[in-house]
Amino acid sequence: MAIRIKLERTETELFCSSKWWGDPDMPADMEYPFTEDYPLTFICQIACEDIAPYDPEGLLPHEGMFYVFGAVDEYAGYESPVHNGIGLWPRKQIVVKYTKSINFETFRSAIFEDEDGNPVTEPALKMTFEPCDDGEDCTKLLGRPFFGEVLQELPGHVNFLQIDSGTAGLQFYDEGQLNLLYSEADFLKAKWHLVKGYLSSL
Repeated sequence: MAIRIKLERTETELFCSSKWWGDPDMPADMEYPFTEDYPLTFICQIACEDIAPYDPEGLLPHEGMFYVFGAVDEYAGYESPVHNGIGLWPRKQIVVKYTKSINFETFRSAIFEDEDGNPVTEPALKMTFEPCDDGEDCTKLLGRPFFGEVLQELPGHVNFLQIDSGTAGLQFYDEGQLNLLYSEADFLKAKWHLVKGYLSSL
């Protein structure tokens, strides 16, 4: 069973909550990831207690927080210093970080501003979750990549996150999808830093 991700606008403060876009709320000792001296775009953070009810097998942690960053600016309609096209992306163009616990008192939001002091991030969207079929054509955690070519190119890999075109303004060519995957061994050992990005499209 996979876990579908649903997004909605909200006026609620989402500090240390599951959210898409906005600014990541991180431990003080966690470094923000860069590529080629350029900050990766913060995509989402996932409070693991939110997904626990939909992960009865315990494939993912049920405590702590995941953070997902990626060089996706061009697919969000912005200029980008790098181009990552169809197929396997170079290392460190996608970054996943994880912290085992959430501390509202010590976590801080990593905020980027332009030269006029205005935030450069998109407004945060609230993330909620529900079960879905493994092969669902949607934005989801776990399950199988919708495009069969992904596991043909990366056999023995596990889907961590699938981002579907149309999600929060992202457009991957003609109805494409970006999958974040791990080798089965790395997934079982929770080596979250060894994530791979693979982009598919019709």
